[in-house]
Amino acid sequence: KFPVMGVRWRSSLTLGEKEQVNNKNSEDGGNKEVVASYWGIKGEEVKKEDGTPWKWNCFRPWETYQADLTIDLKKHHVPSTFLDKLAYWTVKSLRFPTDVFFQRRYGCRAMMLETVAAVPGMVGGMLLHCKSLRRFEHSGGWIKTLLDEAENERMHLMTFMEVSQPRWYERALVFTVQGVFFNAYFLAYLASPKLAHRVVGYLEEEAIHSYTEFLKELDKGTIENVPAPAIAIDYWRLPADSTLRDVVMVVRADEAHHRDVN
Repeated sequence: KFPVMGVRWRSSLTLGEKEQVNNKNSEDGGNKEVVASYWGIKGEEVKKEDGTPWKWNCFRPWETYQADLTIDLKKHHVPSTFLDKLAYWTVKSLRFPTDVFFQRRYGCRAMMLETVAAVPGMVGGMLLHCKSLRRFEHSGGWIKTLLDEAENERMHLMTFMEVSQPRWYERALVFTVQGVFFNAYFLAYLASPKLAHRVVGYLEEEAIHSYTEFLKELDKGTIENVPAPAIAIDYWRLPADSTLRDVVMVVRADEAHHRDVN
């Protein structure tokens, strides 16, 4: 759930829950106008492979997948050029304030990480989209790859919002960090796409490290290994009895894939 001051955001509700809200409002005399989608248009009814209704409107069954847990987690691109070293040490310098601020609160750390990690793919995809339009040429598949990466990172955020309860100042920090990072990354991509992708690659290496530490805390019992959120079970096609540890495992595998792509 996604409570804020005792109220749950409507965007985090499933389709079934929204229908219940609609029914309740009808019983109350229709004092509140509630719609089933962002634009006020009811989406098409989608069913799972077993014929049961699909309850998520933020992603569809054909967008789900099983993460590759066999991916190499230790792969590292050794900085060789000046841009490589600039990207590497920029990312390393950003890790220190993050460690100080979040310490071992890995749930909220993951939430903040994903609000940043979902930016580069969108920025890169947008700029390549505009470049393709200007030059009347194909993108070689990179536009879709980068936008899919951004969407995947956003789904990581939607998942961790179900298990962490960020404080008000952490929510405020998201506005600041995202505003600064979006513009900085936009300018960096204009100046040098290679530098921008190197930065993302090293950010993903740090993400792998953070999720590995998250797993260690779960194994030690410092963090409760709660049942996996329903959204994670459907998105990654996890077994119904999966736990938070299983979720962290597949998220870490995703980050390793993004590291290799960038």
